[in-house]
Formats: sequence, C-alpha cells, structure tokens
Amino acid sequence: MLVISGYAQESPRQVSAERIQHGFLVCGNITALFDEESQVVWQVDGGSRDGYVLDNGNLLISNGRVAREYTRSNEVVWSYQLNAVNKELGTAVRLDSGNTMVVERGIKPRLLEINAQGEIKADISLQPDTDNGHMQTRMARKLANGNYIAPHLLGFAIKEYAPDGTVLKTIHTDLAELGGREEENWPFTAIRLANGNTLANLTHGNKTVEFDMSGKVVWRVDNSDVAGRFSDPCGGQRLPNGNTVIASYAQRDASKPRLFEITPDKKVVWEFFHPSAHAHGIHVVSTNGQKLSDTSLK
Repeated sequence: MLVISGYAQESPRQVSAERIQHGFLVCGNITALFDEESQVVWQVDGGSRDGYVLDNGNLLISNGRVAREYTRSNEVVWSYQLNAVNKELGTAVRLDSGNTMVVERGIKPRLLEINAQGEIKADISLQPDTDNGHMQTRMARKLANGNYIAPHLLGFAIKEYAPDGTVLKTIHTDLAELGGREEENWPFTAIRLANGNTLANLTHGNKTVEFDMSGKVVWRVDNSDVAGRFSDPCGGQRLPNGNTVIASYAQRDASKPRLFEITPDKKVVWEFFHPSAHAHGIHVVSTNGQKLSDTSLK
C-alpha cells in the first residue's frame, strides 16, 4: 500500500479478465515507463505532455517547454527548446526519417521537423482557429503521404496539411450526431489508421470516435458503453489487434481506471489503476511478453 497525502491507496495495478499485461509509458503529472507487472522501470522527474519509447530503447519526452531524448540512465542525447515567441511545446514524435516532429503553440503556431543536429528541416504554419495558445492543438502526426494531421480543439476540427501549410481536408467533430458544440467534442488525439480512417479522442465530449476519409462517423464509444470510464480522454493508441487504449486524464475516482483498453465491439478488456497518475499520453510497447510494432505512432 502507498500512503499519499495522509491516506492509504492501492499500488499501481493492471486488471484484465483476459489476462492482458502491457508494458507502457505514461505521460502526464508523472513520466514513467511501467513493465508488464506494473513496476516502474524508468522515470524522469516532472510532468510531460507527450512521449514515446523509441526503437533504440531511448525515450522521447515533451514537457511543454522542451523535448528531450533520454537514455535509460537519463542521459539527454538530443533536445529542442521551445522558441521564445511561443507559449507551449506539445507533440514530439520521432519520424522514420530520423527527424523529430514537434508542435509549438502560441503567437506562431507551427509544426516543425528537426534533425539530429538540431536543424529545422520543415516549418509548417498551423491554422488553429484561436489565439488561445494552450487550446490551439494537441497530438499531431505525419502521414505516409508526406502530409500532416493536427487536431484543433476550439476549432472542432482535425485538419490535414500539405507540406506548404495548405489545409487539404478537415474532419469536423461538432457534428449533430455527436451532440454538436454543446458536447465540447474537442479533438485531442488524431491518428490516421492504415485503412485511411482517423481515430480521435474528444476530450470534454468524453468520446472516442473513428471517422472515415469523408469525415463520417463509422465507430464511436462513450460513457454509456463503458460505465463512466471516460473523463477527459486525451492520449490514445490503436493497437495492432484493433483494440484501442485510452488515457482518461481527468479521472479522479479511485474505483475507475486511469487507462483502459476496449475492443471494436466496445468491451473493456484491460485497465490500469494508479493512486495519483493523471494520464495525458500513453504508449503501449509490449503485450504479454511480445514487443509491439505500431506504425500508427509515426
């Protein structure tokens, strides 16, 4: 048992009737890599906004001001500092090219690709529909075709950008069938799937939705399906088996998980309980002893 703020709480644990055990990185108020026994095997002080375990075993972490690549012994081997003109650094993703993609929010919202030497190789202006630097965008991705997708919260929009910054396509998240703008379906995670669909966590709307290429809703899950487990879903991941892992960032109910996994037919098959973690991002790296290969992260 842990004692936090004067009262006892349970230790971190995974729960799965299907005996699923994951190894995974959590980003949020803590930044830690858990093994399949729910033990911390790597950790860095401070919170984080986004992060991934790289193919070389290092960890790429964005804390809102700087993105760093850490070795398992916490040596920093690469870093990028937020430009002073902007307010926040969000997404940090290592691309197949070896470049690192980051997103800056603020006066000059932009998506950057930075090489191993720290040189900016691409600089794409974003169109986030608001001057509120904190609410402009979240988890962006580079697509296989060379374009980019970025979720814009207050714009209720997931936009696909060409490398020259042109908006080629927009998926709208304020659709009437999703409850309209009153539901505050702010897109946070936007992942382009292998079939061309786009998976999105809609934060205040407490939903995860999959849109087809035309922006039509083809799959959705909300609290009516999962007994109230959604509480401001932020990070997420589509696993190779088709299941989806969701980070329930604002969850404070000790009886409910901070992370959970659902099948395409909306069955909850895995949960992670933690006494104090506020899970902003999630990267599952192994399941039942098998390393995962998830190209949707790139």
